[in-house]
Amino acid sequence: MAWVMLLVAGLLEVIWAYSMKLSDSFSKPIPSLITIVTMIASFGLLSMSMRTLPLGTAYTIWTGIGAVGAFVVGIVVLGEQVSVLRIAAAVLIVAGLVMMKLFSSH
Repeated sequence: MAWVMLLVAGLLEVIWAYSMKLSDSFSKPIPSLITIVTMIASFGLLSMSMRTLPLGTAYTIWTGIGAVGAFVVGIVVLGEQVSVLRIAAAVLIVAGLVMMKLFSSH
């Protein structure tokens, strides 16, 4: 169950990062509220997953999901630049996440 909570926490991190972008420095109420609510939920689920998962594993996977998810949202939704090097960097992050999961004792 800890892995499911961690996955959801990572996905919520992507949502709060995107809604923070939409909030225009917290000047727009709805995106600002979405940012705050999903941020709290993300941190809460991360915290609960850390009851059984090692700190290094949980935090690395949480930030990795957020980083790669935000990267994908940036490209797909916001039309950000796509380059071979940026994609290679994202692939390396995903490879690291897979290795963390495979070599975790939980």
